[in-house]
Amino acid sequence: MSYFNPEEIKKLINKNNSVLVVWDVQDTLVNSIFNKEEFIVKTKELIEAARSSGVPIVYTMITPYPERFQPKVNLRRILNPGDINKEVYPKEGDVILRKNTPSIFVGTNFELMLRHGGYVAIVFTGIATEIGVETSARHAQALGFIPVIAKEAVSSADKQAHERSLANMTKLSLVLSNKEIIELWQK
Repeated sequence: MSYFNPEEIKKLINKNNSVLVVWDVQDTLVNSIFNKEEFIVKTKELIEAARSSGVPIVYTMITPYPERFQPKVNLRRILNPGDINKEVYPKEGDVILRKNTPSIFVGTNFELMLRHGGYVAIVFTGIATEIGVETSARHAQALGFIPVIAKEAVSSADKQAHERSLANMTKLSLVLSNKEIIELWQK
């Protein structure tokens, strides 16, 4: 059961009010996912469509705290995910947003950037579906934005968790194919 009307929400999305987020597509994470080849192809497809449509692209990067400011009790394992994968590497004009949490809104200026630019639709791609993508999508919705999950361009090292997350988000957000997203941008 869906708690909203996806067709009505789709009417609110276009290339002029959308941002594409490429969430943590860093080498270590890309090498850990269950569908690496398909994921890279589909992510590249959306990036190219965003560039063609003039949709801004924001890449996130997991960035550890400076050593002296690392949490004394680290609840999460320390991860050095490496650089953004060369297959989807940013180009001039793209934004790289360094962040320390699984929400794109905590400790960054992303919300302010969106509000200043008049962007309301956030299309999420990246890794991991059930962690940063879902957390950020839920946070986006709570802040009044329209989260859109690119179901072919999100992934995880845990296929079952990825599938559960997509099923959960379908109840609250748009979970669309690349084709559907690109069609919205071509309006």
